[in-house]
Amino acid sequence: MRLVVCGTDTDVGKTVVSALLVQGLGARYWKPVQSGLDPCGGDTGTVEGLLNLPAERLVPEAYRLTMPASPHWAAARDGVQIEADRLNLPRGNDPLVVETAGGLLVPLRLDWLQIDQLERWQLPVVLVARSGLGTLNHTLLSVEALQHRGIPLLGLVLNGPLHPDNPRTLEAIARVPVLAELPPLQPLSAEGLAQQWQRLDLASRLKQRHLALADKQQAE
Repeated sequence: MRLVVCGTDTDVGKTVVSALLVQGLGARYWKPVQSGLDPCGGDTGTVEGLLNLPAERLVPEAYRLTMPASPHWAAARDGVQIEADRLNLPRGNDPLVVETAGGLLVPLRLDWLQIDQLERWQLPVVLVARSGLGTLNHTLLSVEALQHRGIPLLGLVLNGPLHPDNPRTLEAIARVPVLAELPPLQPLSAEGLAQQWQRLDLASRLKQRHLALADKQQAE
């Protein structure tokens, strides 16, 4: 399975969810645009260290930008321009998890948004959102943007303390499934992610949703 992990906002937990999916699917990991470099090596370094991945499971970033900012601005500060042709998907049909930078409408350039790149890839999306207050507006706007562009949406992952109502409300209004509610993991570890993968039965949920989207596309 090849999919893209997107977020409704900054710091909603995309990298943790990406690591969960990379481990569970036995996939390669690719962060096409990294804005902001830290001692860990950015999100690629975080996923590598957390899962102890070999080099062949990590696709090098197309852009490694110094400043932790919107990609278009970070690129300008580094004296480069993000080009869509450098963001072509890695070859092959092996499992792949792509993690985007920021939310759907973050500009890669002033004339090229993240969602434009998603439309070009046409990979199914897992949308990561906060579990608590404020998530309804952010998530529903993001779902609407994806649906407007015809970008397939596998479902939602709500990251953070479990909420008694938000999952039900989001499923009812957005008409897409909440694939998982991922509670905070202390400590965050590969073993903890593996336990959550099994507990949430994510393998079968993703497969069922992937088949449902394929059937829908054939019907259309």
